[in-house]
Amino acid sequence: MSIQIGDRVPSVVLKHMGSDGPIDVRDISTEEICSGKKVVVFGLPGAYTPVCSAEHFPGFAEKAAAFRDKGVDRVVCVSGNDPFVMQAWAEAQNADDDILLMLSDHKGEFTAAMGLTLDLGDFGLGNRSERYSMIVDDGTVTALHVEESILSCDVSSGDTLLAEL
Repeated sequence: MSIQIGDRVPSVVLKHMGSDGPIDVRDISTEEICSGKKVVVFGLPGAYTPVCSAEHFPGFAEKAAAFRDKGVDRVVCVSGNDPFVMQAWAEAQNADDDILLMLSDHKGEFTAAMGLTLDLGDFGLGNRSERYSMIVDDGTVTALHVEESILSCDVSSGDTLLAEL
């Protein structure tokens, strides 16, 4: 069963590329990210994939300041890619890393704990994340949108979540 509104975000350690480049891969826990904060989290199947790069990621990156204006402490992108790919993708998308945090769920533990794993082996991607977005307030999910298809980016879009704040 997948995570629901009112549930606590699973306790998992993810990876993040620090400011010192390749020698600075850091562990970051979901508690550290969410405790005492309002956070927007969006998960997607993979960096550089068509819908993720053309619609989902830009919809959050372009609205990062608007999320902050609505009281969001951090916008978090989670994908199964390694932290090096996540950092390169953020740079390629001109994302503001002051508010947008790129997290690698490199082992798929967060996605599995959320109940949002999707087998994309037929596309050469293996186990990946469903496309979703959520609002997390002090570790509790207060809004959640999971797409019916990974080829869609409607209910999980940045615009949809921004309208809920």
